[in-house]
Amino acid sequence: MIWELRHEFTITLLLDVAKLARATYYYYTKRRLAPDKYSEIKEQITNIFHENRGRYGYRRITMEMKNRGYCINHKTVQRLMKELKLECKVRMKKYRSYKGEVGRIAPNLLERDFSTTAPNQKWVTDVTEFALFGEKIYLSPILDLHSSDLVSYVISNQN
Repeated sequence: MIWELRHEFTITLLLDVAKLARATYYYYTKRRLAPDKYSEIKEQITNIFHENRGRYGYRRITMEMKNRGYCINHKTVQRLMKELKLECKVRMKKYRSYKGEVGRIAPNLLERDFSTTAPNQKWVTDVTEFALFGEKIYLSPILDLHSSDLVSYVISNQN
């Protein structure tokens, strides 16, 4: 802001209003004109990030940079990624449904007797949860124990 207003007002007045030291102003003025010493490294980081479809974070990018012959600290890679606005896409966490004994337990009607003499005597089912494209989908196949054939299945998408 001081840089834009320096032609209209004195630098001394602008620095007093901004409560900024004169040395700090001149340090950043000089630094503006200097070439970016990380330009090549930024280019490499961007290439590695896009080669891996945004799945690599700063740790893996640091490792890959070292494999390519660059000696760079992981903190520098993290800072440069933040400047470049490169953010790793985090993998979805696996669903874990076990919470101990919550709710009521259904009675065990079969008591591990899976044998039948005719069709349609014993049907069994189980609910399985899948995560596809960021959504939860539930699959519930129904089996006839006499022939072990799939009788029906239900796919549900409950939000």
